[in-house]
Amino acid sequence: MSDDKTSNQMWGGRFASGPAAVMEAINASIGFDRKLYSQDIRGSLAHSEMLAEKGIISAEDQSRIAHGLNTILREIEEGTFTFSTRLEDIHMNVEARLAELIGPAAGRLHTARSRNDQVAVDFRLWVKEELVSTAEGLKRLIAAFLDRAEEHAATVMPGFTHLQSAQPVTFGHHCMAYVEMFARDLSRVRDAVERLDESPLGAAALAGTGFPIDRQATARALGFREPTRNSIDSVSDRDFALEFLAVASICATHLSRLAEEIVIWSTPQFGFVRLSDSFSTGSSIMPQKKNPDAAELVRAKTGRVNGHLVGLLTVMKGLPLAYSKDMQEDKEAVFDAAEALDLMIAAMTGMVSDMTVNADAMKRAAGSGYSTATDLADWLVRVLGLPFREAHHVTGRAVAMAEAKKTGLEKLSLEDLQTLHSGITEDVYSVLSVRNSVSSRTSFGGTAPSQVRRQTRYWRKRLAKA
Repeated sequence: MSDDKTSNQMWGGRFASGPAAVMEAINASIGFDRKLYSQDIRGSLAHSEMLAEKGIISAEDQSRIAHGLNTILREIEEGTFTFSTRLEDIHMNVEARLAELIGPAAGRLHTARSRNDQVAVDFRLWVKEELVSTAEGLKRLIAAFLDRAEEHAATVMPGFTHLQSAQPVTFGHHCMAYVEMFARDLSRVRDAVERLDESPLGAAALAGTGFPIDRQATARALGFREPTRNSIDSVSDRDFALEFLAVASICATHLSRLAEEIVIWSTPQFGFVRLSDSFSTGSSIMPQKKNPDAAELVRAKTGRVNGHLVGLLTVMKGLPLAYSKDMQEDKEAVFDAAEALDLMIAAMTGMVSDMTVNADAMKRAAGSGYSTATDLADWLVRVLGLPFREAHHVTGRAVAMAEAKKTGLEKLSLEDLQTLHSGITEDVYSVLSVRNSVSSRTSFGGTAPSQVRRQTRYWRKRLAKA
């Protein structure tokens, strides 16, 4: 049977000739939706089994259909299946091949369904599986950060606001900030799965069907919690795709922020971390260079993921109910974003796991920029009873004095400090060292090593249950 004849038969008697070449090119989606082959075959198997159980098709036809579908699955996985653009999409390619394999029984498979609910269920299944995979990737990334946080619970480093030294923190505490961020991503992934866990199969074109189908049975067979409850919304909805892209965009933004820090930290000017050769490249002309290309590419791919979200939002914003062909544009965006996100998470997990931390460089930098100034102000409030605004003023004068003397706050003499306030005593030096500053921050969620270890224990228990 020629492709032209097959295509015309699929369309039915309404069209006397095959589509023009340009129409074929714009209409076909098999170039990308072939990725849905296993979900399409799973959906068809579940649908045919239900049809047989309800007596809508015979058990013999269902057996032939199942055998044919499993044969097609093997052909695709072994690379012997021939995809045709003239058959438009994965659904028609599978159906045409099924007809070649089993004859007229193949035509009974499409009873009580439409390509509208067929693609909706295929795509939901794919997104659900991808979200589960994303969750596993995020758990590995979080575990990598927990390892580094435990290892560096007491490693001091500068904490920044506006990329200016603010207060000393620990590297472990900084790592735990990313644990919190990626744990929120993991939570969003779980929420997205919960919302999409409904099967649209059986909604047919948009109005449901007059056949006595069992949508609960097909939902269970496909691993969905329940069937969708409105046939129009079932085929109109792409919220699950939009939500996947929204989750991916937020997660990618977190990955990009981390990538930016790694790029900065790995410069000779900072020297906080060193990436292994596995995640770096050299320069074609400058032999001394070691470039953090993996981190830079993670940072760049975020724009790609964000662009897909905006693109699909724009596609969907003007569509009336129910199905429109515009929705064919949903899959490439999701497929590409998913591939990019998987790669970004894996690359960042690798970088976090094997980068070398330069604790000495972090410690030296932690004391720069008068980072214990807030500790001095707090001491003036706590010990001398000064109002905070007055303590802030005294501390500002102390910083100006240290700048003039080109020294650190902890190097100012007691006599110098007493010119600023006569009540200052030798005890003030207990808060001016970076180490003591960090250790004093024992409030819940603070940077003190004891708090960092407390939070790593909490997150290990929570991650084990995730």
